[in-house]
Amino acid sequence: MLTIYPPAAEVGAVQEIFVGTTRAIDPETRSFGRGRSEVEHFARFEISVPPDRELGEISFPRRHGKPDPQKDFLTTEQELHVSAKEFRSDLSTAMRALPQGKRDAVIYVHGFNNTFSEGLYRIAQLSHDLEMPGVTLHYSWPSAGNPLGYVADRDSSLFARDGLERLMQEVVASGAERIVLVAHSMGSALTMEALRQIAIRGDTNLMRRMAGVILISPDIDVDVFRTQARTYGALPQPFLIFGSSRDTLLGLSARLTGQPDRLGNLQDISKVADLNVTFLNTGAYSEGAGHFNLGDSPALLQLMQRIGEVDSAFGSDQRGRVGLLPGVVLTVQSATQIVLAPVGAVAQELSE
Repeated sequence: MLTIYPPAAEVGAVQEIFVGTTRAIDPETRSFGRGRSEVEHFARFEISVPPDRELGEISFPRRHGKPDPQKDFLTTEQELHVSAKEFRSDLSTAMRALPQGKRDAVIYVHGFNNTFSEGLYRIAQLSHDLEMPGVTLHYSWPSAGNPLGYVADRDSSLFARDGLERLMQEVVASGAERIVLVAHSMGSALTMEALRQIAIRGDTNLMRRMAGVILISPDIDVDVFRTQARTYGALPQPFLIFGSSRDTLLGLSARLTGQPDRLGNLQDISKVADLNVTFLNTGAYSEGAGHFNLGDSPALLQLMQRIGEVDSAFGSDQRGRVGLLPGVVLTVQSATQIVLAPVGAVAQELSE
């Protein structure tokens, strides 16, 4: 549940997050809940990221306790837009505040078992820790926020694909020059479905704005991903997949669906060898279930700040790839896999 505490703006680093959501408004909390809404809602939130925290960490206020802006993520301001036109106007103002050539929109799509506040605070954390450029947006689809709701969430992610497509259209209409999509877990399947729809509709204006896709622990059947990617055509670049063969939640997903592999725990990249994707195997970082090691690992957060270097290197001579990252680089046809070294090696290399 969101905790609105305006004084936190004087303590933490405030992140502005624009939101598009197909969640219904809960009449009791008057916030976005678990139900589905056929009418997409739009909003803007100001989130205070507390100074007293580890990189990648999110701390919620204790129930019935006093908010601590030194340690807790808190909402300092929220604006629920009454129409898409009002949202577009607000978003356009944020875009115009950026110089031409740097009007980027980063859209984050949460995964399975997320409440509205969990997804919102996670993107605020990522926006702050990764120092995301441009304007940050969050697409919140109606996950039940229940670990036993896997099948219901799969249906909800399909229900929500039109909403993501519309949010991207609103972003382009607001003046964004480029769009980067960052999706986690089941949100990656939703994202790929939305991209597939865009291609089928022939929305070339929107496709031209796509400046990159990052899929984190994607919960997608590999064969389904292949058909989605082929329908889209030339994938946006860079197209990065962060996955781990040690992801136990994706292992459970594979058993539930009866398929041996999910894209996020792929061990044999030859299955996507004809696609222009880069798979970063983050198994060395995994702790616990290992299902959000990008957001939770300080070393990976530091590494992400060098993604621009990775993209530049991949476009140059093959020899330029070796030594750029602390890992082993494997290339099979179009697909590239990077097997990342343990945290200690990464931290040492990034500090040099």
